[in-house]
Amino acid sequence: MPLTRSVGELLHRRHGASRGAHPQPGPDGYGLDSWSAGQFTAGTLAPQDEARLAEEVAELLPHSWDIPTKSRETLTTIIDHLGGQRELMFWLDGHPGRPRLIARLYVLMGHLDRYSDEATVVAALGSAREQDPYPAGLRDYLLPQTSDETLGTLASRMEKLLVEQREQDASALALATTAWLGGVAENADSPGPAVLEMGSVMGHLHQDIEESAGHR
Repeated sequence: MPLTRSVGELLHRRHGASRGAHPQPGPDGYGLDSWSAGQFTAGTLAPQDEARLAEEVAELLPHSWDIPTKSRETLTTIIDHLGGQRELMFWLDGHPGRPRLIARLYVLMGHLDRYSDEATVVAALGSAREQDPYPAGLRDYLLPQTSDETLGTLASRMEKLLVEQREQDASALALATTAWLGGVAENADSPGPAVLEMGSVMGHLHQDIEESAGHR
């Protein structure tokens, strides 16, 4: 399972951590089917309709800070019914296609934000970039200088691609990021626990995202 680690208040943290991101409105007529949401929380929604609801939720998540009040309330009802934002990711992951891919991308974004707080990880990134400043697939996304904003910026740019409905590009960025960070951990001199953990997590996420992106 890809969602074995707690992602906490993932959506709240992602939107609070989108450094430099410019809000963009969602598509016209965007929203959730409140009837389906009501049936879902009541436990009476048919499986095919639940799959359609999961698609709607996955499409909405990148815009969840800029949606109509009614849709925001509906999304909150769904999250409360499931038991929280971590459980929302588990639910989405249970639906193949876009819901599963979006869930795994958001879990990656949450981990990127978390590892931004680890000084040993930031130091390992800096050392790796002395040898290879712009790893494959990241030249257009990495900031020139390595800092505690490096990983958060990658996460924000990933989310911006989702806002622009460029899921293939977001997936490519995610795979380039996980491949790079896995290599950083593998090649680090005397890596500490946080760097080793990052390497393991990124290895699993790379496999998970590659699998879900291949089934889009």
